[in-house]
Amino acid sequence: MKTFSGYDDVIKRVYDHHQEHVFKYWHELDDDGKKRLLEDLSDVDFALMERLYSSPESAPDEKFGPAPFIPVPKTTEAMREHARAREAGVEQVSRGKVAAFVVAGGQGSRLGYDGPKGKFPVGPVSGKTLFQMHAERILKCSRKYNAAIPFLIMTSRVNHDEIAAYFRDSGYFGLNHEDVLIFPQNMIPSLDTEGKLILETKNSVFKNPDGHGGSLTALRASGVLEEMKRRGVETISYFQVDNPLVKIIDPAFIGFHFLRGADISSKAVRKAYPEEKVGIFVRHSNNRIAVVEYSDLPEDAIHSVDEGGALRYSSGSIAVHLFQREVVECITAGADLSLPFHTAKKKIKACVNGVGIEIDGYKFEKFVFDALPLTEKNIVFEIVREEEFAPVKNAAGIDSVESARKMMNDLYRSWLRTRKIRIPAKTKIIEISPLAAVEPDDLDAGIEIPEQEAVYVS
Repeated sequence: MKTFSGYDDVIKRVYDHHQEHVFKYWHELDDDGKKRLLEDLSDVDFALMERLYSSPESAPDEKFGPAPFIPVPKTTEAMREHARAREAGVEQVSRGKVAAFVVAGGQGSRLGYDGPKGKFPVGPVSGKTLFQMHAERILKCSRKYNAAIPFLIMTSRVNHDEIAAYFRDSGYFGLNHEDVLIFPQNMIPSLDTEGKLILETKNSVFKNPDGHGGSLTALRASGVLEEMKRRGVETISYFQVDNPLVKIIDPAFIGFHFLRGADISSKAVRKAYPEEKVGIFVRHSNNRIAVVEYSDLPEDAIHSVDEGGALRYSSGSIAVHLFQREVVECITAGADLSLPFHTAKKKIKACVNGVGIEIDGYKFEKFVFDALPLTEKNIVFEIVREEEFAPVKNAAGIDSVESARKMMNDLYRSWLRTRKIRIPAKTKIIEISPLAAVEPDDLDAGIEIPEQEAVYVS
């Protein structure tokens, strides 16, 4: 058995779990290299890895129906109910009960951008980045509702330092730096097809982020969850970094969540077409709400229609949720109530015989929507896609930078029309700063749009 001062307990665990192959290049490593490897091994939960390898995922419950949802208001009574909910939501925000939480561990490689996706410039006129838009939207809401709104940002091992430096160098975009809490996502080892740990280099173990569901665990591990409790935050508004139209602080949504005593609430859009690749909200036979991935939805369910010819399974998830802080505490406490890991067979870069090659292996990750069926009180809140959902995932085509900018332009034009503000015929592109407005009523009706092709309202 290998020895190294201060790490003998780590080495013993490696041997106890028959993973000593990770010491194959031990004789080639200097002390720094050996320490790096042992540090990498020190946080490996060997018992968990054995359990994940030996226990295949259970088959999903196929007994479900469409999930009930709060529809976009169209009747007078529904509009009144939304107004009452909005009042309740405004009160919650004003009392400092709400925090914003963005999952921002991804890189912009699919966009042809070398860096964190949140730093990608998406503003159609201003060129503002996704991070700046989100931060300014939170700042506007803080001013509007006269309350501190903590901005929680989960990064990854790859981009944490760059994101932290970006916010620091940008003066946190006007936010109080004490209200911006930046922390990394947890990592979990992958395994080869024999259940063995994979060496990424001679002195490091291959690990991958533990999925967007791991964001909840990261809240606890980072100490942010405890800090939110100290501050009196009760509701955490979760969203993903790539949506420049997201309503981070939505009083009506928050109000329904509060008034109905929900544990978790989720936003949904009507599917644009049956095969659209979005997760679908369903209600299982035990009355629990859940999300079924589009790839797991049976073919007959995909095309199933009701008596009016509308899709029965039409509520698509946009990965926007409200979590009660106490629910996150419960899910991440390490007890029986916890998110399951999902297993995916992937090609993994590995160090084999001293050379980097790709091998078959298993990656493990958690999905945040798996939290829904763990709780009894869930609501699904329908929103208008064109007003809130413009994901920036691709360089061109569907869900691209181009499509998102067009949706922003269309939305901002509609805001100006709502306020009866004239738009010159010459003006082709309009962008409204989040600091100027997060909804139409924030706009001064006396604004004059200049005779320019591209206009930025600030």
